[in-house]
Amino acid sequence: MVGNKEARWTDFIAPKYWPIWLGIGLLRLISALPYRWGLAIGKYLGRTLYRLMKQRRHITTVNIQLCFPELSPQEQQQRVKEVFENNAIGLIETGWAYWKDENFFRQRTEFVNFDLLDQQLEKGNGVILLGWHYSCLDLAGLLFSLHGTPCSTLYRKHDNPMLDWFFVSGRQRFGFPVERKKTRQVLRALRNNHCIWYAPDQDLGRKGAVFVPFFGHPAATTIATTKMHALNNSPLIRFDCRRKSDNSGYIVECHNVEGFPSGSEEQDAILVNQSIEEGIRKAPAQYMWVHKRFKTAPVRGDNIYKKQL
Repeated sequence: MVGNKEARWTDFIAPKYWPIWLGIGLLRLISALPYRWGLAIGKYLGRTLYRLMKQRRHITTVNIQLCFPELSPQEQQQRVKEVFENNAIGLIETGWAYWKDENFFRQRTEFVNFDLLDQQLEKGNGVILLGWHYSCLDLAGLLFSLHGTPCSTLYRKHDNPMLDWFFVSGRQRFGFPVERKKTRQVLRALRNNHCIWYAPDQDLGRKGAVFVPFFGHPAATTIATTKMHALNNSPLIRFDCRRKSDNSGYIVECHNVEGFPSGSEEQDAILVNQSIEEGIRKAPAQYMWVHKRFKTAPVRGDNIYKKQL
């Protein structure tokens, strides 16, 4: 099964799902508004969530303090606020990815270094797109599809079945969602010379992970990127997506991950983190710093986020 295609909207008509339907309806409505209005609503929503989401604000603050020690306390706090604004705009961008006319974005998207992707695809082994959790996550999929290259997206099944159905259904507009455990589907896509978008930048625990630096701090990093490469000897290309600083459009770009594969799972993980960090630094506030990237500590029992809120 690809994604959650067995589910139907009629599976979610029970009253417990009505709040989610309301949220989807509001998002659909906002998606129909002019682009600048959507940005303004997202920014206002982000400022509101910054005040209300105390735990997420704490997590984000810890991450920013760890990863950007060169900033003053005031600058760090300002970046935390910008993270909330950008992540909320990312929610609006999800609606655009699912419903807005793609021609609107075709005129506002700058493609950089896509010749690297075309060159690798000519070899016939498919391409692993090294992604990461940029705030415009789903919109990045739509923008990539404008290049015309078939792409499957690895995803983690959502605990809420309705949200899982919603995200998978939405992403089918611009790609082929594949649950990350479906190794055969991944291999089939690569053998068909498709791209596989994969983001290894979240902390999934100790199993199948090594501790390597991420912004100078040890982070549990999956070795699945190396294993995926070994399935079909598929090259790895980093795929970045960010909103332009003047909000006039988007930049999507491809970059080689120099030295990958290295022959060492640990060294590969280092190279992956270094490459992702390079992409994040181009627009630091457009990253999902709201997640516990350093949740799993090298020393069992340590918890960098366990502080008085």
